[in-house]
Amino acid sequence: MRPESAGAKFRCEATLERELRARGFHAIAGVDEVGRGALFGPVVAAAVVLSPDRPVRGLNDSKQLEPERRETLSARIRERAAGWAIAAVDAATIDSVNIYQASRMAMRLAVSRLDPAPDFLLVDAMSIDLPIPQRPLIQGDARCHAIAAASIIAKVYRDACMRVWDRVFPEYGLAGHKGYATPEHCKALDQHGPSPLHRLSFAPVRALSRFPVDDDPQMDLFQTAGAR
Repeated sequence: MRPESAGAKFRCEATLERELRARGFHAIAGVDEVGRGALFGPVVAAAVVLSPDRPVRGLNDSKQLEPERRETLSARIRERAAGWAIAAVDAATIDSVNIYQASRMAMRLAVSRLDPAPDFLLVDAMSIDLPIPQRPLIQGDARCHAIAAASIIAKVYRDACMRVWDRVFPEYGLAGHKGYATPEHCKALDQHGPSPLHRLSFAPVRALSRFPVDDDPQMDLFQTAGAR
């Protein structure tokens, strides 16, 4: 099924989940990824099956929430959801297969780890190569509770990873910008060069690599994707 087109602003709600339950689906998973536009580290995906009996109030696109609110909601989602799972694909794999395919890979892994196994997928913006009925939704994290929940726990998990890596590579300021192409990060790259966990297939990193990097045009796919 093709993604729906973007057009109007959306309210984040559970309408789609209710409609699917009325059609007989029981384990409806929201799936989303974060970190697609970053220059450093993994892309992270999460899959969440929310419980209709234990709702989580305040769900919305993770990018629209303050960090403290994301942390609170992430804990509630993990506690109240019928099931949730997280998966990450590292920078080396991103460089090997391109960021788009790596994002889909992370999503597939997250879905495969879900318990209960989902019988329908609501996916942010793209389809996943799995034999499960699914519906890609443009701006899904801003309009669907299940996808918003996935975006929140993925974002909180990846941000925590960046704080850990900041202690290993303090010269890049990862705890602040989370690996995205901020002026601070680009300046640090210019001064110190890329670390082993930077994405060499992304042009700003490749240009500063101390070693030759093959310029494969496919690797430029989605390198300018919005920070998430």
